[in-house]
Amino acid sequence: MAEVRLEGVTKRFGATVAVADLTLPVGDGEFVVLLGPTGAGKSTTLRLVAGLERADAGRVLIGGRDVTRAPPVERDVAFVFQQFALYPHLSVYDNLAFPLRAPARRTPADVVDRKVREVAALLRIESKLANRATQLSGGQMQRVAIGRALVRSPAVYLMDEPLSSLDAKLRAELRLELQRIQRDLGATILYVTHDQTEAMTMATRIGVMDRGRLVQLGTPRQIYEDPDDTYVATRLGQPAINLLPARLFEGTPMPRGTATVGARTEHLRITRATKGHAAGRVRWIEHLGDQNHLHIDVGAHKIVTLAEPDAGIDVGDPVDLALVGALWFDAAGARIRAGA
Repeated sequence: MAEVRLEGVTKRFGATVAVADLTLPVGDGEFVVLLGPTGAGKSTTLRLVAGLERADAGRVLIGGRDVTRAPPVERDVAFVFQQFALYPHLSVYDNLAFPLRAPARRTPADVVDRKVREVAALLRIESKLANRATQLSGGQMQRVAIGRALVRSPAVYLMDEPLSSLDAKLRAELRLELQRIQRDLGATILYVTHDQTEAMTMATRIGVMDRGRLVQLGTPRQIYEDPDDTYVATRLGQPAINLLPARLFEGTPMPRGTATVGARTEHLRITRATKGHAAGRVRWIEHLGDQNHLHIDVGAHKIVTLAEPDAGIDVGDPVDLALVGALWFDAAGARIRAGA
């Protein structure tokens, strides 16, 4: 495996800046996830590392070697795309073996066989090696697509939303598979997604991107608990963080300059109002089995938070809200940290 480093990388498409002055270190053996909405520059970043796009400025280094101008074949990376990109007329075995049989590699047949069977065992598709790709389920096809990258043992794995076309159950299963594989191989992975669950559960570190810029880089816990601004705060959390005007919490101590209060579900204490002193009213309840989503109207503002099913709160009930810790932001959305 190898370290990847982007230094001041910029990529334009005409007048559009897809990646802007991006500096991103990915350590040897790290699982770094780039998180952001469509158009954030995530996939372009992967393509710059792979050599499928060339940077207009800055450098790309892999294993300490400057590959900014090197063609893809000289970068020793493997790319897993969102679509399976398998050869439908070939068996699973031949799909897995295909990268090793390329003229540029000329891998001996016994080595090909050993690597194919090792990867098939790792992905738990040994029993499917004789099947054609068209005879597989969606989850199995994605395992084969990932296997075609693994079989090469490259320096770096690049993955562009490889699970997004699968149903929820398969996504959950393959998230666990990818974590296990990354841990077993010690692989360096740069992974792109817009799915916060994938980012939170798989990443060593998360890079949050917005319009081509890396806004914040940190561990999943750091990004969730200590976001730099409201944009980053809204990337993680289910239900999403509530961003509310500070005036709704008059009397609550908060840093000077606070304009917006960021209240996640753990920051809110909801109790059924007594003696008519209500801060809000329950508009709707989503029953999720072990927990409920409470949708609460506070004047013209809406709050979504979690509550236990036996909390004794029903639709239409007046409720009191109290803050127990919170995130503070100024009028521009920048974080104000306590004591700053």
